[in-house]
Amino acid sequence: MDYSKELQELFLMQQAYATLMSASNKLEKQADKYFKKLTARQYMAILAILHLPQEETTVKNIAKKLGTTKQNANQLLTTIEKKGYIAISSSDIDKRAVNIKVTESGLQAMVESAESGTVFMADIFHGFNEKELETLWQLLMKLHCFDGEEFSGFEDDAGQRIEGDYSDLQTRALEEFRRRRDR
Repeated sequence: MDYSKELQELFLMQQAYATLMSASNKLEKQADKYFKKLTARQYMAILAILHLPQEETTVKNIAKKLGTTKQNANQLLTTIEKKGYIAISSSDIDKRAVNIKVTESGLQAMVESAESGTVFMADIFHGFNEKELETLWQLLMKLHCFDGEEFSGFEDDAGQRIEGDYSDLQTRALEEFRRRRDR
């Protein structure tokens, strides 16, 4: 029996997986160089908190949004709490759970990181056009759902939970984004 088609598909799957893992590690390492007060993982954790309804900001829900374990999320959140960027308190709904709230200094760190995060996105995706970005996103969401669990991403606007006028910062960040994308 000829298994050449299966061997080729298995080879491609192995290569895709290995490349995805390597790219993920490389992207995280590079992102850490862009952000000032936060690591990439810390930034994503706070972003996850901001994307959840306030009464649902439990370690379990944050871990699910990040695609990690409760133990890993707990370690990450403890580190962020020590920096003063989040506050952890007992849940009003479930006394066995805790709710995590982003502090004022955490919101400020996110605002400061937003500009460098925008520059990071422009730099790492500079070779992609809009159609390629959309295809990549669709394929990654499809991969994420391999186990039947739906992807609960970051599509909602978390900016509504951040008060203040940051239009100058946003304008500056988008101008730099445009400049980097146009090169």
